[in-house]
Amino acid sequence: MASLLDTLVSKMPSLSASDHASVVSLNLFVALLCACIVLGHLLEENPWMNESITALLIGLATGVVILLISNGKSSHLLVFTEDLFFIYLLPPIIFNAGFQVKKKQFFRNFVTIMLFGAIGTVVSCTVITLGVTQFFKKLDIGTFDLGDYLAIGAIFAATDSVCTLQVLNQGETPLLYSLVFGEGVVNDATSVVVFNAIQSFDLTHLNHEAAFRLLGNFFYLFLLSTLLGVATGLISAYIIKKLYFGRHSTDREVALMMLMAYLSYMLAELFDLSGILTVFFCGIVMSHYTWHNVTESSRITTKHAFATLSFLAETFIFLYVGMDALDIDKWRSVSDSPGTSVAVSSILIGLLMLGRAAFVFPLSFLSNLAKKNQSEKIDFKMQVVIWWSGLMRGAVSMALAYNKFTRAGKTDLRGNAIMITSTITVCLFSTVVFGMLTKPLIRFLLPHQKATTSFLSDGNTPKSIQIPLIDQDSFIEFAGNHNVPRPDSIRGFLTRPTRTVHYYWRQFDDSFMRPVFGGRGFVPFVPGSPTERDPPTDLSRA
Repeated sequence: MASLLDTLVSKMPSLSASDHASVVSLNLFVALLCACIVLGHLLEENPWMNESITALLIGLATGVVILLISNGKSSHLLVFTEDLFFIYLLPPIIFNAGFQVKKKQFFRNFVTIMLFGAIGTVVSCTVITLGVTQFFKKLDIGTFDLGDYLAIGAIFAATDSVCTLQVLNQGETPLLYSLVFGEGVVNDATSVVVFNAIQSFDLTHLNHEAAFRLLGNFFYLFLLSTLLGVATGLISAYIIKKLYFGRHSTDREVALMMLMAYLSYMLAELFDLSGILTVFFCGIVMSHYTWHNVTESSRITTKHAFATLSFLAETFIFLYVGMDALDIDKWRSVSDSPGTSVAVSSILIGLLMLGRAAFVFPLSFLSNLAKKNQSEKIDFKMQVVIWWSGLMRGAVSMALAYNKFTRAGKTDLRGNAIMITSTITVCLFSTVVFGMLTKPLIRFLLPHQKATTSFLSDGNTPKSIQIPLIDQDSFIEFAGNHNVPRPDSIRGFLTRPTRTVHYYWRQFDDSFMRPVFGGRGFVPFVPGSPTERDPPTDLSRA
């Protein structure tokens, strides 16, 4: 017994030293986050910089300092894993995207977004896979099988929606923001689903039956993930509407909204679904129903809390990516062949540009065929901006690459090390170069885009201050008092989506959904309820 106690006591100093090192690392990382916020504020008006690039550069500078202090042993403070990214950092970013998105603009372009996000991702993945299969065989980078090439295609088909969110502005370019960011969310979900499907399928005996099973599994995951997010959002709306937590404590309803949002993501991961799609649609449903069921103070709290968590997670990701880019262990494995590493990175950048062009321009052409209104069409200048702004790669690609080519963060094989360093190079180059040029490109190609923002605001979205030039309630009343023609063909259905789908959805929403789950104008007047201070609302105009 005494010897056991002596052993435990002898180990206590080493444990304390380890804990002290962790505390120092966390303090430095928090200080770096503060520095990113301050510098981002100071560079707000700079046309070439954004907060993601600022965090990347600070991360790179910090990595250099740590390398010098540690005599080349390490370049980062914390150990980054794909679990840290997918479980803790990605959920608040994607949820806030769904929670803050302008729903009317998003669903107005829903067909185009799904074309770009789902079909476009598959096209891009196919182009990249075919390209690396041809080029990598000519380079001495190791032995890769079909599953590796398909995984590389899925990794680099994933655009970085975090970069896109910071480069584009929802107020200045609402249509572009809706298309590019909406596509980015669906693209990330599609890439992760395709990547997981590739990992789980035996590709050594690929045939037509296996290909159809893979396709069926993809649509199965897509549909179930969306339904799970919608169901979780509706459950939270029903509970808060029925129980009126705000009568006693607004903290409870705020906490319940946050926990239900995170629960939707974790349930999707538990059932091997797409957590990205689930938490995104959960955010949309919560902003449409749940957010209107809580008290006024809780609305303000949740709006800013979700936005703050998303902002911190984004900054954390880019800061760490910058530091991890200088990880000496990865670069040491490819130090004997720097030309090969540069060639691989260049090929990947060229393929991702080609892969994106292979679907943006053709699918934009098909989308324009279904639209009669010239203002709703995607002209060539907008297509160039959409193509360019979606070229950025970031933490999603890095996390998938880590999952595929490392074991516990280590790369034992030379080919795997080359793929990791090439992924880092592509992410850095695309974020810094493409990200810096996106704002000037938008201002050059679309100088008058800002003038159209007021017409596209959505009164149901929990944003700050909006000054609409068109009364949406009057428009809805007009649509309700006039007969909306039924589409007489598929083309007619696609060319009048806002006068058919939107109209029937509002009828269904007002008659069945809002009376049960709440929402704007449909919460009963009860003392202590969210509508205690609100004037009575005409339900026919809600």
